[in-house]
Amino acid sequence: MALTDIDKNLLSRCLAEEPGAWRDFVDRFIGLFTHVIHHTAHARSIRATDNDVDDLLSEVFLVLLANDYRVLRNFRGNSSLATYLTVVSRRVVVKKMVERRMAEALGHVSTKSKLENIPEEPAHQQAVDDQEEIQNMIKQLPPADAQIVEQYHLQGKSYQQISSDLDIPENSIGPTLSRARNRMRENKSKTRTL
Repeated sequence: MALTDIDKNLLSRCLAEEPGAWRDFVDRFIGLFTHVIHHTAHARSIRATDNDVDDLLSEVFLVLLANDYRVLRNFRGNSSLATYLTVVSRRVVVKKMVERRMAEALGHVSTKSKLENIPEEPAHQQAVDDQEEIQNMIKQLPPADAQIVEQYHLQGKSYQQISSDLDIPENSIGPTLSRARNRMRENKSKTRTL
């Protein structure tokens, strides 16, 4: 889909810093960014709270505003503006989610709400247990599937990066991840019933 006149005009107004242009831009695309956040969180089996969504929206907007709208200035019009912004926002969201997971694994932040009255395990022990569980689940997959799951979910790599690293077709990664997730869910439910 090509760049529409509406988006072309809106982009021009933002880059010229016309009054009200940024507000119009936010109004037009905030729903798209919110969808990207929820979709990415769901694909990575992460529960995104309202606060998480607000934080990630802020990160997306910061990237778009940085360096005098550099990301928007780099848009060449080879696709629709919505497609371009989807790719940009997904990269920002994935990066922040990976950073958050790494911080959790190192015990720097906790995923539990402060309002919950559940006694917490020491953060280090919880991170170790989670890593062990993930590794055990991955070990139950065929080696090729395990590599893809590890690179996507634990290392935060894109389909393109995985395709390049493992020398496999990019369009085979999504179905492989879907099959692997189903297999891991089945194995986890079998383990719980034993």
